[in-house]
Amino acid sequence: MLAFLEDYLFWKVTEFLIVKKDYRILQLSQDHGELWLEKTENKNTQVVRLLHYNLDWSNWLQRDLGLTAENGDRIRRKLAKGELKILNLYFSAYPPVDDYEFRIAEPTLSENGKVTVESILVDRANASEALKKIENRIDGNIEIDLAEEFSVDDIESIKKNALSSAVSRAKEEQSIFNYGKPFFTYLFIAVQVLMFLVLEAAGGSTDTSTLIKFGAKFNPLIIEGEWWRFFTPIIIHIGLLHLFMNTLALYYLGTMVERLYGNLRFLFIYIFSGFAGVLASFIFSPNLSAGASGAIFGCFGALLYFGVAKPRLFWRTLGLNILVVLGINLAFGFTIPGIDNAGHIGGLVGGFASAGIFHLPKKKRPMLQGAFLVVSVAAVFLSLQYGFSGKANLVDERSILVLAQQHIKAEEYEQANELLTDYRKLETLSAESLFMLSFTEIKLGQLEEAKRNLLNVIDMSPDFHEAYYNLALIYFDEKELKKAQTYAEKAVELNPGQDSYRETLEQINYYLEEAA
Repeated sequence: MLAFLEDYLFWKVTEFLIVKKDYRILQLSQDHGELWLEKTENKNTQVVRLLHYNLDWSNWLQRDLGLTAENGDRIRRKLAKGELKILNLYFSAYPPVDDYEFRIAEPTLSENGKVTVESILVDRANASEALKKIENRIDGNIEIDLAEEFSVDDIESIKKNALSSAVSRAKEEQSIFNYGKPFFTYLFIAVQVLMFLVLEAAGGSTDTSTLIKFGAKFNPLIIEGEWWRFFTPIIIHIGLLHLFMNTLALYYLGTMVERLYGNLRFLFIYIFSGFAGVLASFIFSPNLSAGASGAIFGCFGALLYFGVAKPRLFWRTLGLNILVVLGINLAFGFTIPGIDNAGHIGGLVGGFASAGIFHLPKKKRPMLQGAFLVVSVAAVFLSLQYGFSGKANLVDERSILVLAQQHIKAEEYEQANELLTDYRKLETLSAESLFMLSFTEIKLGQLEEAKRNLLNVIDMSPDFHEAYYNLALIYFDEKELKKAQTYAEKAVELNPGQDSYRETLEQINYYLEEAA
């Protein structure tokens, strides 16, 4: 029996660590004599290394401790840990023949000091004492009766139980990440690329008119009742770089979330997150916007929910990388102008909430899921109510100007005039908006109002050459040639390269000469 004692203790401790303490196999030698286990969530002992080897000299022990620390540092980097604590267990019939205690009396450190290796020698003479040290270190009772008789079959049974438990747990964990095969991820990628090509053919993906026409988020039109703009921006992108970045992010994050949650859950998470992102942008940002960023941040949110539901598995597989990438993206959103961070945060919250509504595949928590559903519905309802109540700052002057330009382009001058006039009652118009208002007044025959507004434009912006030119045209039409000449000359002076300015001035001068 003694011939098998070390083997028995080796596999009995291994079985305890795997079955009772949920350690996972990192490395296993071909002869099964060396085994590395990990449980990164255990702060005291993140890695256990077990070696069944008959020690002879302490010099060998010294070399092995150095190699153990080096391999531990490679594992530390692989696990993305700042520091790593290793419990190093030797199972030997006898201790080294020479002085060895000082080798393991103190922990061994890696060269960079980030790995700490604490070693315990388990031999026939000190087995009980060594097992107690192991139990104290891992906080558990291994339940080994050294007086018990055992056979080779007993050892094989313990070994089989330990390894099969580790394999079963690994397969179970891996199956979580393969619940569904990506389908909708690729579909959304294809749709947004196709839409980009349509936008380019229709006038350009950076052209404001084209973006509005095809459904970008534009608050004034949402307020007028175009509710579908809460969804259509998800597949619209502004420029090739915007499309490329979001497509790349969707390829990596979308496939991950769809594998984790399944096809239909992913479809709901993606669409709801995109809607939540647009809704947040609608409330907090008056700017025209589009893109799948809100939905992509929803994928982050769904992964964070997975982290809450399965914290150990999350931190061991995805955790650090996901949080780093999410942090970088949010930091960019807060520091780089023009990024709709409200939409990003709205999508993030929407993804977390929608994942909570469905929970994880094959898992049900009705009370929690019901709570997520009630809170999500209430949040959407209250957000929409607030957005359409008139209390939120949904529209800025830039949005009004863009919409007015759309009306003018469609020769809807009365609508453009009414829009700018109404906004003027709330805010002081800029020179650009005031000029736009004067243009609608000219088209509507309101020449006195147009002249007053053009003179205000010149006061506000003395180099606004279009205002001088339009004043020249009005006075020319009213046969006030001297005033027309004065404003036409100023327009030419400010913008000498404009042929229409020079031609108008020449025509005015001709009539003045004829009148003389």
